[in-house]
Amino acid sequence: MLLGQVKGHVVASAKVPNLNGKKLLLVEIVSVREHGLVLTGRDMVCIDAVQAGKDELVILVQGSSARIAPEFATVPTDAVIVGIVDSLQAMGKNMELQV
Repeated sequence: MLLGQVKGHVVASAKVPNLNGKKLLLVEIVSVREHGLVLTGRDMVCIDAVQAGKDELVILVQGSSARIAPEFATVPTDAVIVGIVDSLQAMGKNMELQV
């Protein structure tokens, strides 16, 4: 699993039929550091399974885990957003995104 921050929407007018009706989001990977959460500059396109919105901190899965998420067994994807983070504690602290 990875943490990421939703940066925006991806629109694709031409795509395989199994992607029709699936929301695509651009997500930047977030790293956990001692001083807080840090954006890494690494972006990826993910299918949204939880109705995430811009700037939200999300949990995403890749590879075979992405394909076993409900309703995604026949969808050609390598990354699916499976959760929206309400709060995060690590290293004995509440973590917040450092921008």
